[in-house]
Amino acid sequence: MSKKWQALSRACFSALLGLTLDLTAADARASVAGSRGFDSAHDAGFRAELALRYAPIHEQEVHRRGSHALGGAADYITSVDFDGDDDARNNWDHAGDPRYPLAAHAYYSVVETPSHWFITYQFFHPRDWSSTFFETEHENDSEGVLLAVARDGSHLGALRAAVTVVHSDFYSFVPVTSGWTSGRESVDGVLSERKFAGQLHPVTASQAETHAIKAWPYYAIRTEGVVYYPSLTEAEVPSGPSDPSVFYRLHDMLEPGGLWSKRFNPRLFARSGTFAGDASAGCGRGVLWCLRDAAHAAWAWDDHDDSSPSGAIATDPAGLVRAYFDTHERVAINYRFNPFR
Repeated sequence: MSKKWQALSRACFSALLGLTLDLTAADARASVAGSRGFDSAHDAGFRAELALRYAPIHEQEVHRRGSHALGGAADYITSVDFDGDDDARNNWDHAGDPRYPLAAHAYYSVVETPSHWFITYQFFHPRDWSSTFFETEHENDSEGVLLAVARDGSHLGALRAAVTVVHSDFYSFVPVTSGWTSGRESVDGVLSERKFAGQLHPVTASQAETHAIKAWPYYAIRTEGVVYYPSLTEAEVPSGPSDPSVFYRLHDMLEPGGLWSKRFNPRLFARSGTFAGDASAGCGRGVLWCLRDAAHAAWAWDDHDDSSPSGAIATDPAGLVRAYFDTHERVAINYRFNPFR
Protein backbone atom coordinates (compact mmCIF):
# COMPACT_ATOMS: atom_id res chain seq x y z
CA MET A 1 0.00 0.00 0.00
CA SER A 2 1.36 3.44 -0.94
CA LYS A 3 2.16 5.97 1.78
CA LYS A 4 -0.63 8.14 0.41
CA TRP A 5 -3.23 5.41 0.92
CA GLN A 6 -1.76 4.50 4.33
CA ALA A 7 -2.16 8.11 5.47
CA LEU A 8 -5.68 8.24 4.06
CA SER A 9 -6.60 4.98 5.82
CA ARG A 10 -5.23 6.26 9.13
CA ALA A 11 -7.21 9.47 8.74
CA CYS A 12 -10.44 7.57 7.96
CA PHE A 13 -9.86 5.22 10.90
CA SER A 14 -9.27 8.16 13.25
CA ALA A 15 -12.40 9.89 12.00
CA LEU A 16 -14.48 6.75 12.46
CA LEU A 17 -13.00 6.18 15.90
CA GLY A 18 -13.79 9.74 16.87
CA LEU A 19 -17.34 9.39 15.57
CA THR A 20 -17.76 6.15 17.52
CA LEU A 21 -16.47 7.77 20.71
CA ASP A 22 -18.74 10.76 20.15
CA LEU A 23 -21.75 8.47 19.66
CA THR A 24 -20.82 6.45 22.75
CA ALA A 25 -20.56 9.63 24.80
CA ALA A 26 -23.88 10.84 23.38
CA ASP A 27 -25.52 7.52 24.26
CA ALA A 28 -24.12 7.78 27.78
CA ARG A 29 -25.43 11.32 28.13
CA ALA A 30 -28.84 10.22 26.84
CA SER A 31 -28.86 7.35 29.33
CA VAL A 32 -28.07 9.70 32.19
CA ALA A 33 -30.70 12.16 30.98
CA GLY A 34 -33.24 9.33 30.77
CA SER A 35 -32.53 8.24 34.33
CA ARG A 36 -32.01 11.63 35.96
CA GLY A 37 -33.20 14.27 33.51
CA PHE A 38 -36.46 15.86 32.53
CA ASP A 39 -38.13 12.48 31.94
CA SER A 40 -36.95 11.08 35.26
CA ALA A 41 -38.65 10.75 38.61
CA HIS A 42 -35.46 12.16 40.15
CA ASP A 43 -36.74 15.53 38.93
CA ALA A 44 -39.50 16.99 41.12
CA GLY A 45 -40.89 19.03 38.23
CA PHE A 46 -41.27 15.94 36.10
CA ARG A 47 -42.94 14.05 38.97
CA ALA A 48 -45.49 16.86 39.24
CA GLU A 49 -46.10 16.88 35.48
CA LEU A 50 -46.56 13.11 35.38
CA ALA A 51 -48.81 13.09 38.46
CA LEU A 52 -51.04 15.82 37.03
CA ARG A 53 -51.25 14.05 33.66
CA TYR A 54 -52.72 10.87 35.17
CA ALA A 55 -54.40 12.22 38.33
CA PRO A 56 -57.89 10.76 38.68
CA ILE A 57 -61.12 12.57 38.19
CA HIS A 58 -62.50 11.49 41.53
CA GLU A 59 -66.18 11.08 42.34
CA GLN A 60 -66.91 11.25 46.06
CA GLU A 61 -70.30 10.02 47.21
CA VAL A 62 -71.73 12.11 50.06
CA HIS A 63 -74.21 11.20 52.80
CA ARG A 64 -75.91 13.71 55.06
CA ARG A 65 -77.81 11.38 57.37
CA GLY A 66 -76.54 10.70 60.87
CA SER A 67 -75.07 12.88 63.59
CA HIS A 68 -71.49 12.45 62.38
CA ALA A 69 -72.08 13.48 58.75
CA LEU A 70 -71.41 17.19 59.30
CA GLY A 71 -74.12 17.92 56.74
CA GLY A 72 -72.13 15.95 54.16
CA ALA A 73 -68.75 17.55 54.89
CA ALA A 74 -67.50 14.40 56.64
CA ASP A 75 -67.10 12.92 53.15
CA TYR A 76 -65.00 15.77 51.70
CA ILE A 77 -61.37 15.04 50.90
CA THR A 78 -58.80 17.34 52.49
CA SER A 79 -55.21 17.51 53.74
CA VAL A 80 -53.82 15.61 56.70
CA ASP A 81 -53.10 18.93 58.45
CA PHE A 82 -56.23 20.80 57.30
CA ASP A 83 -56.33 22.46 60.72
CA GLY A 84 -52.68 23.49 60.54
CA ASP A 85 -51.38 21.78 63.68
CA ASP A 86 -49.97 18.45 62.41
CA ASP A 87 -51.86 16.66 65.18
CA ALA A 88 -53.87 13.72 63.85
CA ARG A 89 -55.58 13.08 67.19
CA ASN A 90 -57.83 16.13 66.90
CA ASN A 91 -58.83 15.78 63.24
CA TRP A 92 -62.21 14.24 64.08
CA ASP A 93 -62.86 17.12 66.45
CA HIS A 94 -61.81 19.88 64.04
CA ALA A 95 -63.56 18.46 60.96
CA GLY A 96 -66.77 20.21 61.93
CA ASP A 97 -65.15 23.48 63.01
CA PRO A 98 -65.88 26.38 60.61
CA ARG A 99 -62.41 27.77 61.34
CA TYR A 100 -60.97 24.86 59.34
CA PRO A 101 -62.70 24.60 55.94
CA LEU A 102 -62.16 21.24 54.22
CA ALA A 103 -60.32 22.41 51.12
CA ALA A 104 -59.53 19.57 48.70
CA HIS A 105 -56.00 18.17 48.68
CA ALA A 106 -54.43 14.84 47.69
CA TYR A 107 -50.95 13.33 47.88
CA TYR A 108 -48.93 11.56 45.21
CA SER A 109 -45.67 9.72 44.80
CA VAL A 110 -43.80 8.56 41.69
CA VAL A 111 -41.54 5.49 41.60
CA GLU A 112 -39.48 4.62 38.54
CA THR A 113 -37.94 1.56 36.91
CA PRO A 114 -36.36 1.40 33.43
CA SER A 115 -39.68 0.17 32.01
CA HIS A 116 -42.44 1.90 34.01
CA TRP A 117 -43.51 4.69 36.30
CA PHE A 118 -45.73 3.86 39.27
CA ILE A 119 -47.86 6.72 40.58
CA THR A 120 -49.69 6.49 43.89
CA TYR A 121 -52.49 8.90 44.82
CA GLN A 122 -53.64 9.14 48.43
CA PHE A 123 -56.95 10.74 49.44
CA PHE A 124 -57.51 11.72 53.05
CA HIS A 125 -60.64 12.28 55.17
CA PRO A 126 -60.67 13.34 58.85
CA ARG A 127 -63.38 10.78 59.61
CA ASP A 128 -64.32 7.24 58.70
CA TRP A 129 -67.85 7.38 60.02
CA SER A 130 -71.15 5.51 60.00
CA SER A 131 -74.81 6.43 59.86
CA THR A 132 -75.90 3.01 61.17
CA PHE A 133 -75.38 1.31 64.52
CA PHE A 134 -73.89 -1.98 63.33
CA GLU A 135 -70.61 -0.44 62.14
CA THR A 136 -67.41 0.98 63.57
CA GLU A 137 -65.80 4.39 63.14
CA HIS A 138 -62.29 5.80 63.40
CA GLU A 139 -60.47 9.09 63.30
CA ASN A 140 -58.65 9.74 60.01
CA ASP A 141 -59.12 7.80 56.80
CA SER A 142 -56.75 7.22 53.91
CA GLU A 143 -57.52 5.33 50.73
CA GLY A 144 -56.11 5.63 47.23
CA VAL A 145 -54.96 4.17 43.95
CA LEU A 146 -51.76 2.97 42.30
CA LEU A 147 -51.35 3.55 38.54
CA ALA A 148 -48.85 1.71 36.34
CA VAL A 149 -47.61 3.76 33.37
CA ALA A 150 -45.42 2.19 30.68
CA ARG A 151 -42.38 4.14 29.54
CA ASP A 152 -43.17 3.60 25.87
CA GLY A 153 -40.83 6.24 24.45
CA SER A 154 -43.31 9.11 24.68
CA HIS A 155 -42.76 11.92 27.15
CA LEU A 156 -45.39 10.81 29.68
CA GLY A 157 -45.89 7.17 28.76
CA ALA A 158 -49.07 5.11 28.49
CA LEU A 159 -51.48 4.04 31.22
CA ARG A 160 -51.59 0.28 31.76
CA ALA A 161 -53.45 -0.51 35.00
CA ALA A 162 -54.76 0.62 38.37
CA VAL A 163 -54.90 -0.99 41.80
CA THR A 164 -57.33 0.65 44.23
CA VAL A 165 -57.56 0.44 48.01
CA VAL A 166 -60.75 -0.80 49.68
CA HIS A 167 -59.69 -0.86 53.33
CA SER A 168 -57.70 -4.10 53.64
CA ASP A 169 -58.38 -5.30 50.09
CA PHE A 170 -56.96 -4.21 46.73
CA TYR A 171 -58.94 -4.21 43.48
CA SER A 172 -57.38 -4.14 40.01
CA PHE A 173 -58.61 -2.46 36.82
CA VAL A 174 -57.27 -1.96 33.29
CA PRO A 175 -58.19 0.62 30.63
CA VAL A 176 -59.49 -0.65 27.31
CA THR A 177 -56.22 0.37 25.63
CA SER A 178 -54.14 -1.90 27.87
CA GLY A 179 -53.05 -5.41 27.03
CA TRP A 180 -52.67 -6.39 30.67
CA THR A 181 -54.85 -9.25 31.92
CA SER A 182 -55.43 -11.20 35.13
CA GLY A 183 -52.40 -12.61 36.88
CA ARG A 184 -52.38 -14.21 40.31
CA GLU A 185 -55.21 -11.79 41.13
CA SER A 186 -58.25 -11.40 38.87
CA VAL A 187 -58.82 -8.12 37.08
CA ASP A 188 -61.94 -6.65 38.64
CA GLY A 189 -63.09 -4.43 35.80
CA VAL A 190 -62.41 -1.72 33.24
CA LEU A 191 -60.65 1.49 34.25
CA SER A 192 -62.85 4.18 32.74
CA GLU A 193 -61.31 7.40 31.44
CA ARG A 194 -62.81 10.83 30.93
CA LYS A 195 -61.44 13.87 29.11
CA PHE A 196 -60.24 16.80 31.21
CA ALA A 197 -57.96 19.65 30.11
CA GLY A 198 -57.49 17.98 26.75
CA GLN A 199 -56.33 14.60 28.11
CA LEU A 200 -58.01 11.37 29.17
CA HIS A 201 -57.83 10.81 32.93
CA PRO A 202 -58.79 7.70 34.89
CA VAL A 203 -62.03 8.00 36.84
CA THR A 204 -62.20 6.71 40.41
CA ALA A 205 -64.97 6.86 42.99
CA SER A 206 -65.25 6.65 46.78
CA GLN A 207 -68.07 5.38 48.89
CA ALA A 208 -69.60 7.74 51.40
CA GLU A 209 -68.80 7.17 55.07
CA THR A 210 -66.06 4.52 54.62
CA HIS A 211 -64.39 6.13 51.57
CA ALA A 212 -63.26 2.89 49.95
CA ILE A 213 -62.12 3.45 46.35
CA LYS A 214 -62.76 1.58 43.12
CA ALA A 215 -62.74 2.56 39.49
CA TRP A 216 -65.94 4.27 38.42
CA PRO A 217 -68.69 3.02 37.95
CA TYR A 218 -67.99 0.07 40.28
CA TYR A 219 -68.47 2.72 42.95
CA ALA A 220 -70.41 5.83 41.94
CA ILE A 221 -72.37 8.78 43.25
CA ARG A 222 -75.90 7.47 43.72
CA THR A 223 -77.71 10.51 45.13
CA GLU A 224 -75.38 13.29 46.21
CA GLY A 225 -71.68 13.79 45.77
CA VAL A 226 -68.70 15.89 44.77
CA VAL A 227 -66.69 15.47 41.57
CA TYR A 228 -63.04 16.42 42.11
CA TYR A 229 -60.62 17.47 39.34
CA PRO A 230 -56.82 17.65 39.75
CA SER A 231 -54.71 20.79 39.95
CA LEU A 232 -51.17 21.66 40.99
CA THR A 233 -52.22 25.01 42.45
CA GLU A 234 -55.91 25.14 43.42
CA ALA A 235 -57.62 23.60 46.46
CA GLU A 236 -61.32 24.36 46.54
CA VAL A 237 -63.97 23.77 49.19
CA PRO A 238 -67.15 22.14 47.84
CA SER A 239 -70.14 24.47 47.76
CA GLY A 240 -72.26 21.74 49.29
CA PRO A 241 -72.94 17.99 49.21
CA SER A 242 -73.72 18.11 45.48
CA ASP A 243 -70.95 19.93 43.64
CA PRO A 244 -70.09 18.76 40.10
CA SER A 245 -66.71 20.50 39.82
CA VAL A 246 -64.16 21.06 42.58
CA PHE A 247 -60.38 21.33 42.15
CA TYR A 248 -58.14 19.28 44.43
CA ARG A 249 -54.50 20.26 44.84
CA LEU A 250 -51.82 17.64 44.34
CA HIS A 251 -48.91 17.46 46.78
CA ASP A 252 -45.75 15.43 46.26
CA MET A 253 -45.24 13.23 49.32
CA LEU A 254 -41.53 14.00 48.95
CA GLU A 255 -41.79 17.79 48.85
CA PRO A 256 -39.92 19.72 51.56
CA GLY A 257 -42.07 19.55 54.68
CA GLY A 258 -44.28 17.00 52.95
CA LEU A 259 -46.01 13.91 54.26
CA TRP A 260 -43.00 11.58 53.89
CA SER A 261 -40.77 13.98 55.85
CA LYS A 262 -43.28 13.86 58.72
CA ARG A 263 -43.41 10.08 58.97
CA PHE A 264 -41.62 10.08 62.36
CA ASN A 265 -43.82 12.80 63.88
CA PRO A 266 -45.55 11.08 66.85
CA ARG A 267 -48.40 13.59 66.77
CA LEU A 268 -49.26 12.45 63.24
CA PHE A 269 -48.25 8.79 63.33
CA ALA A 270 -48.79 6.34 66.17
CA ARG A 271 -46.36 3.91 64.52
CA SER A 272 -44.81 3.39 61.11
CA GLY A 273 -47.32 4.46 58.46
CA THR A 274 -50.26 4.42 60.89
CA PHE A 275 -52.02 7.70 61.57
CA ALA A 276 -52.61 8.50 65.23
CA GLY A 277 -56.28 8.54 66.15
CA ASP A 278 -58.30 8.42 69.37
CA ALA A 279 -61.95 8.28 70.45
CA SER A 280 -62.43 11.94 71.32
CA ALA A 281 -65.32 14.23 70.35
CA GLY A 282 -67.87 11.47 70.00
CA CYS A 283 -66.14 9.06 67.65
CA GLY A 284 -67.91 5.73 68.15
CA ARG A 285 -70.97 7.24 69.77
CA GLY A 286 -74.15 5.67 68.35
CA VAL A 287 -72.24 2.85 66.63
CA LEU A 288 -70.48 -0.28 67.85
CA TRP A 289 -67.22 1.46 68.79
CA CYS A 290 -64.42 3.78 67.67
CA LEU A 291 -61.18 2.16 66.53
CA ARG A 292 -57.92 3.81 67.55
CA ASP A 293 -54.93 4.32 65.22
CA ALA A 294 -56.79 2.68 62.34
CA ALA A 295 -55.85 4.65 59.20
CA HIS A 296 -52.70 4.12 57.15
CA ALA A 297 -50.53 6.15 54.82
CA ALA A 298 -49.78 4.79 51.36
CA TRP A 299 -46.50 3.16 52.46
CA ALA A 300 -48.48 1.01 54.93
CA TRP A 301 -51.50 0.01 52.81
CA ASP A 302 -52.02 -3.74 52.82
CA ASP A 303 -54.21 -6.34 51.17
CA HIS A 304 -54.94 -8.86 53.89
CA ASP A 305 -54.83 -11.98 51.70
CA ASP A 306 -52.54 -11.38 48.74
CA SER A 307 -48.89 -12.45 48.50
CA SER A 308 -47.42 -8.95 48.59
CA PRO A 309 -46.03 -7.52 51.83
CA SER A 310 -47.61 -4.59 53.64
CA GLY A 311 -46.70 -1.31 51.98
CA ALA A 312 -45.80 -2.86 48.63
CA ILE A 313 -47.81 -0.22 46.73
CA ALA A 314 -45.07 2.21 47.76
CA THR A 315 -42.04 0.03 48.43
CA ASP A 316 -42.34 -2.49 45.58
CA PRO A 317 -45.07 -1.49 43.09
CA ALA A 318 -43.30 -3.28 40.23
CA GLY A 319 -43.36 -6.53 42.17
CA LEU A 320 -47.00 -5.99 43.08
CA VAL A 321 -48.20 -5.43 39.50
CA ARG A 322 -46.13 -8.40 38.27
CA ALA A 323 -48.07 -10.51 40.77
CA TYR A 324 -51.48 -8.98 40.08
CA PHE A 325 -51.35 -8.91 36.26
CA ASP A 326 -50.17 -10.89 33.28
CA THR A 327 -48.55 -7.85 31.70
CA HIS A 328 -47.50 -9.29 28.32
CA GLU A 329 -44.58 -6.85 28.44
CA ARG A 330 -41.39 -6.52 30.44
CA VAL A 331 -41.87 -4.94 33.86
CA ALA A 332 -38.45 -4.18 35.28
CA ILE A 333 -37.98 -4.54 39.03
CA ASN A 334 -34.68 -2.66 39.38
CA TYR A 335 -35.65 0.74 40.72
CA ARG A 336 -34.06 3.89 39.39
CA PHE A 337 -36.02 6.03 41.85
CA ASN A 338 -37.80 4.72 44.91
CA PRO A 339 -37.31 6.62 48.20
CA PHE A 340 -39.65 4.23 50.04
CA ARG A 341 -37.20 1.32 49.95
